[in-house]
Amino acid sequence: MKKQSLTLAAFAATAVAAPASAADLTVSVEIPRLTTASYHRPYVAVWIERPDETSVRTLAVWYEVSNVAEGKDWLKDIRTWWRRGGRAMTMPADGISSATRAPGSHRITVPGARLSALPAGQYVMVVEAARELGGREVVRVPFRWGGANTASGRGSTELGAVSVAVTR
Repeated sequence: MKKQSLTLAAFAATAVAAPASAADLTVSVEIPRLTTASYHRPYVAVWIERPDETSVRTLAVWYEVSNVAEGKDWLKDIRTWWRRGGRAMTMPADGISSATRAPGSHRITVPGARLSALPAGQYVMVVEAARELGGREVVRVPFRWGGANTASGRGSTELGAVSVAVTR
C-alpha cells in the first residue's frame, strides 16, 4: 500500500507539472499603413518551417472570408505558403483562417498543447503578405522551440516588425 501511495503521489506531481512546462508561442505581425491611391488589405499567411524550408504547420491565414469563393481564388498569391502546403489545405480552416487585418500590430498566440507534437529544435517562423495592386513580401525569423526565447525580424514594404516569443 505504501508503494502504491508513492507512485500515485509521483503521478499526481507529474500531472500537475506538465501544463506548466508546456511552452506557448506568440507571433506578433505589424502591417504598415501605406499611402497609395488604391489600398487593399494584404492576404497574410503565418507558418512554421524547418531550417531546410520544409513546412511544419500553418498557424494563420488572413484572407477575404466575406466572399469565400473569390477570397480562396486569390490565396495562391501568397506564393511561398501556397507552394509549401497551402494548396493542400481546405479553407476555411477552423482556428487558422480569418479575415484580412487592417494596418497595425496583430498577435497570434498558439497554446503549447496545439504544438505538443513539435520536437524541440531550431525552426523558422515565416510570415508572407501579398496585396492586390501591391507587393508581396516574406519575412523569416529563426527561433528555437523548447525553452523560453524571443526572436525578431522586419519587412521593408508589405510587412513591418515580426517577432516570435516562446514562453513557459
